[in-house]
This record gives sequence, structure tokens and C-alpha cells, in this order.
Amino acid sequence: MKKVITYGTFDLLHYGHIQLLKRAKERGDYLIVALSTDEFNWNSKQKKCYFPYEQRKMLLESIRYVDLVIPEENWEQKISDVKEFKIDTFVMGDDWEGKFDFLKDYCEVVYLPRTPEISTTQIKTDLGK
Repeated sequence: MKKVITYGTFDLLHYGHIQLLKRAKERGDYLIVALSTDEFNWNSKQKKCYFPYEQRKMLLESIRYVDLVIPEENWEQKISDVKEFKIDTFVMGDDWEGKFDFLKDYCEVVYLPRTPEISTTQIKTDLGK
């Protein structure tokens, strides 16, 4: 069984997220999503989510491409997650290109193109108008 992992906040879930998850799942048999906790988002990214962690987790768990959702609590956990879950492929959007190349010692690292016309930041900006 080929295992894939991706990380993210997945706030204001939209079709760009779904496309990323679908393409990630196509790279293996089992997709794990490490979902940023509210504390990690605020303390490390100064990002406040619209939906709390448990609601974002429930949304992700309802997507057919997602097999398991785990908490992302810090930047450093990626190597231990890859080892613990015996990950074959690490997937992120290409806006993170090169940032996780250090994982190539442990698994394949793939950066997928983002859906260009949609982003959570843009949705929040548009709603604020």
C-alpha cells in the first residue's frame, strides 16, 4: 500500500482544496491529511481560522479522497510523521516549492500546481468588500 501525506489549514474549504486532495490521492492508495490546529495556526502563522479545528477535521473526513486526518501541531513534526506512518509520498501545493525538500531523504516530495483562480485568502478578501 502506497501512503501519501499532505499538510494544511483547509479553512473555508473550496474546490481548489478538493482538487489538491484528489490529485494527492491519485499518487497512492491511502491519503493522510495533517490538519493545522487552531493553536499552531495562531502561534506559528498568526492566522485565525473561520472554522475551528474540529469542524475543519469533520469536513475533511467527509471527503472521499481522505483516509485519515491527524493534527499538525508544529513545523518540526513532518519527519516524525513520515516515519511513523511509513509515508511514500509527501505532497504540497507548489506555493511551497522547495520548502520541504529536506524530506527527500525519507520519501518522495511532490509539489502540485495550485488552482490559480481560487484561494482562501481571496475568498476572505472578497467577502470583506
